Amino acid sequence: MIKILAFAGSTRTESYNKKLLVTAIEGARDAGAEVTVIDLKDYSLPIYDGDFENKDGIPSNGKKLKKLFTENHALLLALPEYNSSMSGVFKNTIDWVSRSEVGEAPLHCFVGKVAGLISASPGALGGLRGLVHVRAMLENINIIVMPEQICVPKADDAFDEEGNLKNEIQKKSIKKLSSNLVDLTLRVRGFQG
Repeated sequence: MIKILAFAGSTRTESYNKKLLVTAIEGARDAGAEVTVIDLKDYSLPIYDGDFENKDGIPSNGKKLKKLFTENHALLLALPEYNSSMSGVFKNTIDWVSRSEVGEAPLHCFVGKVAGLISASPGALGGLRGLVHVRAMLENINIIVMPEQICVPKADDAFDEEGNLKNEIQKKSIKKLSSNLVDLTLRVRGFQG
């Protein structure tokens, strides 16, 4: 069974991307994946600092996150756009998870992983500019990023009072992207489990 780690790149309680992720998770589970959902708020980390790492090593939350990345075959990421790029909390998470401990191959927890990207933003592009930077970073650390991605513009009006996407076409597209993530991961892994 394909195992997917899903999270939003925001810690805000009412994050549009946390709401968007709910639909994506449904699509992945409907396609037969086992999905582990986390909130980065539960994995607080200091800003990456090489001096801190040299003195104290990788923080316990960094080790927990790296274990989750290692144990899962794919990533389902709902990422906000901050100033035309990725959020600081997402970048910092990747920076800490990327650190190798004694006996670990560099970037071992990323190699062979497949990622699906979605974004929601109040802006007209729905977070598209941020995903350009995310895609480049992930590909450079050996993650296979699906070509398709979905950005939901005008996110401040895209969800109903219960936090569900209003637009049925967007809902279908996001579920389809998640299903495609499962299919691609199966193909990439030739499925070995």
